[in-house]
Amino acid sequence: MQSFRSELENLENPVVQKDIIALADKIQMFREGKIDPDKFRSLRLARGVYGQRQPGNQMVRIKIPFGRLSVKKLRRIADISNEFGGGNLHATTRQDIQIHYVSLDRTPELWAKLEQDDLTVREACGNTLRNVTASPVAGIDKDEPFDVSPYAYAVYDYFLRNPVCQEMGRKFKISFSSSEKDTGISFIHDIGFIPKVKTENGQEVRGFKVMIGGGLGAQPVAAQKAYDFLPEDQIIPFAESLLRVFDRYGERKRRMKARFKFLISEIGIDEVMKLVEAERKALSTQSYPITNTLGQPALPEKLGFSDKAINDLEKYEAWRNTNVFEQKQAGFYGVSIKLPNGDMNWEKAHAFGDVVLKYAADDIRVTVNQGYILRYVKEESLKSLFVELDALNLADPGFNSTGDIIACAGTDTCNLGISNSTRVALELEKVIEKEFPELIKNNDLHIKISGCPNSCGQHALASIGFHGSSLRNKVNKKTVPAVQVLLGGGLGKDGDGFLAEKVIKVPSKRTPDVLRVLFNDYEDNSNDGEYYYDYFRRQGKDYFYQLLKFLADMESLQPTDYIDWGKEVQFEVETEVGECAGVIIDLFSTLMYDAEDKYKLAQEAFDGGSIADSIYHTYNVFINGAKALLIDKGVTVNTQVSVMKSFEDEFGQDFNALTGGSFKDFVLRINQNEPTEAFATAYREDAGKFLARIKEVQKTLLVEEPA
Repeated sequence: MQSFRSELENLENPVVQKDIIALADKIQMFREGKIDPDKFRSLRLARGVYGQRQPGNQMVRIKIPFGRLSVKKLRRIADISNEFGGGNLHATTRQDIQIHYVSLDRTPELWAKLEQDDLTVREACGNTLRNVTASPVAGIDKDEPFDVSPYAYAVYDYFLRNPVCQEMGRKFKISFSSSEKDTGISFIHDIGFIPKVKTENGQEVRGFKVMIGGGLGAQPVAAQKAYDFLPEDQIIPFAESLLRVFDRYGERKRRMKARFKFLISEIGIDEVMKLVEAERKALSTQSYPITNTLGQPALPEKLGFSDKAINDLEKYEAWRNTNVFEQKQAGFYGVSIKLPNGDMNWEKAHAFGDVVLKYAADDIRVTVNQGYILRYVKEESLKSLFVELDALNLADPGFNSTGDIIACAGTDTCNLGISNSTRVALELEKVIEKEFPELIKNNDLHIKISGCPNSCGQHALASIGFHGSSLRNKVNKKTVPAVQVLLGGGLGKDGDGFLAEKVIKVPSKRTPDVLRVLFNDYEDNSNDGEYYYDYFRRQGKDYFYQLLKFLADMESLQPTDYIDWGKEVQFEVETEVGECAGVIIDLFSTLMYDAEDKYKLAQEAFDGGSIADSIYHTYNVFINGAKALLIDKGVTVNTQVSVMKSFEDEFGQDFNALTGGSFKDFVLRINQNEPTEAFATAYREDAGKFLARIKEVQKTLLVEEPA
């Protein structure tokens, strides 16, 4: 594992170097049994390292801010996938790229090599602010008031390694749409930004409509509007204030209730916004102007042409009609690349990069439907581009159509997967290709599949959605792989969002028949031009339940129904504790380790001039220390606010000499003071005294325990 240290010499950022060395050291401590396994899991998840279903293998998730990739970065990922993993690049619905089958001990070296091309795994998993996504057509969208790409990058950059979002109760997601059509699907995000402009004193002013509190998972919730228009320089201060509120008030014990959407449901959006405003004083910046610093992508120096002719004119025309669109820049076209299950092997990625540099801008965008979009292709080059993409099997028509099915990795690699999702997707694409080929031109009806209820495949957004499940045959007591059918989700033509509703559960092997029934019904009974989400609501949920009920019949099961797609043995549910949301640590020694670590980080941040970061690290010293003592006494707490209250109830008298009274008020000086050096120093000194007192009190608890 130590071979990675030579790679660090190629990195100029000492913060990154320290981070990678820390991961390597923690892996070594874990191997030697010196660090709690749950704590170690939390740490590696925040560094993009996710345990696979296959023992000893890791999935490494690479953050691709707003999905933007250069060819150089794509090639770097391809080479790393070949050297460290299974050789596949898996594009996700969060615009990340994942590498599978990586050894834990090699992850520091892998990370170091990624960073040589400014790629990171930091905060790609775990209870962190995840990858900031954006509409993949941002910058070339005819409907956009302005390009949101620089804003998405600024948010990503500002919060990377920011102490406010490192160890929250659950993950947190931010998106940017390019227009009011909500192509970034803001309505399913914790914060969704939609660009707007208005005129003030004769000048155009940029800002954003802000949506908050959306989310998918097992209980999908649509976001609510926080602002009609938030000036552009306020989006980062607002996001930081809101993250502070979520960190402090969000649930930390009941995992299924720990997302931001549940906090809004519990206390209401008005109270959330009051708390957000109360945090503003503590921010290091009250205004954060964002300028377009991304620059224009490099274009080919001359028009590229292939020396090969088109062999299939019909396929070319279908590709041209479904995968090519005009940009807002006159004379240029965007070209979409459809990828089955979002997968591309490393060799093809290299060849694909050559094609991109020949015909398009050096600016590839990973899409939310697990594909890619190329930019700035001249019309004269489209036929040649098609020929070269087709030679790589990357010119399949029907991008983002009914035939372009989204599926998460499911039981292929994920511990949470219940029944297979990727093979189901391929089987359904066969049904569409052979029996309903006209649907490759339809981009209003979408199919999405997840391996479990957690919606990594975004089934709750689908016109027709499925998630992995199981059924029990009451007669023979055997378990059948199944899918939950959900209908009526999607993005409306005016930007309205619709969440799919659960209708019925059927054996997985009957999923193709579900699709046939639904397609034929829609063809026979929908009105001209009626979108599927409107059709579903017109007919009603019970109509579809009755329509599909015969496929849920357990008395007519065949032997093959007990075997999942791609398997040869009797199906069994084999899920384990998932890692997508991190873990909750309640051990005294681990929490005290965290508290002392935060105390050191507070000093380092202060020495480096990051005063606000120093203060927030110090705040976490108080929270972790207090929680450690509460846990040691057997007191259960589920939010940071409840930690402060319970600590005051249980140990207030023991700490009164330090706090002067209310422990909560003592700690919450963080949002009552501006982030000055004087306050940071005093706050940190109090934290040091607090840690010392914690250890003294804990010793008395040990003495009081009965033998």
